[in-house]
Amino acid sequence: MSKASKHLIFRAYLIYFGFVVAMLVVLYYTVSLQFANKKNGEASLGSIKVRTVDRTPRMGEILDANLLPLVTSVAYYNIYMDPTVVNQKMFDAEVSALAEGLGKINPVKTAREWENQIRAARLKGSRYLIIKKLATNTERNQFRKLPIFSEGRMKGGIIDNEIIINRKKPNGDLLGRTLGYRKIIDGKVVECGIEGAFYNFLKGEVGAEVEQKISSGWRKTGQILKDAVEGADVVSTIEKEIQEVAHSELEKQLKEMDARSGSVIVMDVKTGYVRAIVNLSKNANGLFSENFNDAFGSLESPGSTFKLASLMAALEDKKITINEKVNAKGVYLIHGAKLSDSNHGIGYGEITIQQAFEKSSNVIAALMDRIYKNDPEKLMARLDAFGITKPLGIALTGEAPPDIPRPGDSRWSPLSIPWMSIGYGIRQTPLQTLAFYNAVANNGKLLRPQFVQEIIRHGESIKKFNPIVLNEQICSKETIAILKACLEGVMTRGTGSALSKPEIGSGYQCPQFKIGGKTGTTKLLGKNNEYLDENNSVYQASFVGYFPADKPQYSCIVVITDPKKEYYGAKVAGRVFVEIANKVWASSFDYHQAINAIKPTKIAPPVVKPGSKDDVINALKFLGLTYTQNQTGDWLSSITTESSIDLSKYLIYDGFVPNVIGMAAKDAVYLLESKGLIVQIFGHGAVFHQSINPNTKLFKGGLIQLQLK
Repeated sequence: MSKASKHLIFRAYLIYFGFVVAMLVVLYYTVSLQFANKKNGEASLGSIKVRTVDRTPRMGEILDANLLPLVTSVAYYNIYMDPTVVNQKMFDAEVSALAEGLGKINPVKTAREWENQIRAARLKGSRYLIIKKLATNTERNQFRKLPIFSEGRMKGGIIDNEIIINRKKPNGDLLGRTLGYRKIIDGKVVECGIEGAFYNFLKGEVGAEVEQKISSGWRKTGQILKDAVEGADVVSTIEKEIQEVAHSELEKQLKEMDARSGSVIVMDVKTGYVRAIVNLSKNANGLFSENFNDAFGSLESPGSTFKLASLMAALEDKKITINEKVNAKGVYLIHGAKLSDSNHGIGYGEITIQQAFEKSSNVIAALMDRIYKNDPEKLMARLDAFGITKPLGIALTGEAPPDIPRPGDSRWSPLSIPWMSIGYGIRQTPLQTLAFYNAVANNGKLLRPQFVQEIIRHGESIKKFNPIVLNEQICSKETIAILKACLEGVMTRGTGSALSKPEIGSGYQCPQFKIGGKTGTTKLLGKNNEYLDENNSVYQASFVGYFPADKPQYSCIVVITDPKKEYYGAKVAGRVFVEIANKVWASSFDYHQAINAIKPTKIAPPVVKPGSKDDVINALKFLGLTYTQNQTGDWLSSITTESSIDLSKYLIYDGFVPNVIGMAAKDAVYLLESKGLIVQIFGHGAVFHQSINPNTKLFKGGLIQLQLK
């Protein structure tokens, strides 16, 4: 072996040894960084002081039943610059252009002031010049495109990975208390609504990263020890469209009636899923806002709506028949106390029990007293079986348990049964009342109301909340059939019949279908727990029922407290119920006869999804379908009629996010990626939701999520 060869081998060994030593040093520092000084997370690498800090994950979203965002996480970024890493040639050539761009995006300083500050920081060797704190993601992307900054962190000096995540509600105050929050107040965790109840799913997993000590504080090094795991998304049972209808109709009526407060709940009959829940109270400014979830957190006497439970108990115990006659004389003396019918004590004469229920006669109090005064435990056993006497056990915190006295309690008296039977002397939440009526609509099956139907992560289901049955059959099917007929009778012959009569000029729309329901008009107790005189009395109007009566799909309750212009349940609360029902019915295809119920004599052309020109035309040719093309373009949409398919240019605007709703996944992904967006897709089929709204200003490198169905 020659001397030169030996020299080369020696150099190779020397380089290899140096490399190994360097790797060992890096490994040592990494390990020491993770384990040194665990008390405060700080360590020293020679003269450089570092520490480990948490990487906050992005919390999951709360979505409506159709995956529209109700609560989302918005990221804000602290933008800094390290001017020392920029080479001198690029700095001299482009610093003025950078300063001009900064002046436009963040005009707290002029372009000249920005340039002077950057030059001064570079001369001083400052490596952490503040550009903007709490910048939006849009601003962040704008900064990244500026001269020098476009070179990235190592060459352009931009530091933008410090993230602060805030929760936002795109729909403002809608569902405020139900969506809720999780806060730390005085060292204690306070949870409210869906956010509080499902926080463990939403929160994600905290990561860890390294920060370096500098003269002005700490800065991130970019070294990630543990990636943060973003939270899962909670799919609520709420349908945003129904929620908006319920909110607007309740607020309109509260203003019209000069009322103090009101609540609305709409629930799916077959599942118990709550589709809308509204709680509005008048604030100091005279405006209505959601301050407390009265729908399941506040107790009030249900009044005449409780008569349904009374009738159910008497029918189940075979103590009455629905066509049995009673003397509704208008004024009843029960255990020394006088009770009058709502028609000013005039009475209705000899009527059937069904008619008494439909007219909401208080003769039912005298009837129930006669049946159960010597055996009150039998009545209580029935109420227990109906699920009326205990909480529903909903997932959200704050449900108030029913307040119903029992024999032996200090509040129990001979008047308890007659007063209870017409909804006085007991207290329930509106949700508890609705759950009972929903069971009647559901042929006797009592369901637990639910506010969340699924937990998803990246579009994949990780937990489903199926309907929860509390009682498979609260009473016999025969009794249910009788009670349904009574509830329909309220609307056609009884206290709800006024809802079927439009008033000229009122704008009120009568029900477009059959409704089963019950009115309630309750006198509320005053501050001293006593009823006020007639001139000063405070009332609560309510209406609870379901629709359509022949095939119930939704149950609903409306409660309005202290209306000043009217106080009867039908005109005050019933009007809101009908308006909500009509609008829900009008927007639901399930209520209408299927289009294909009658076979068409002519086959209409298929609907053509928007897509690339070549794909659309090739598909039409393959199917042998004729078409007309009015305009040219790389992307086409169509107007399909009974006899033709007309193709036209699919409008895509430069600099804006295209509309891909209705497109096949392949076309949507291709189009969006051609615009510089990063695309995530969930599901199968055509696009029915995109996370960035169409025609939003486009920023390349942004993430857009597509939901397919």
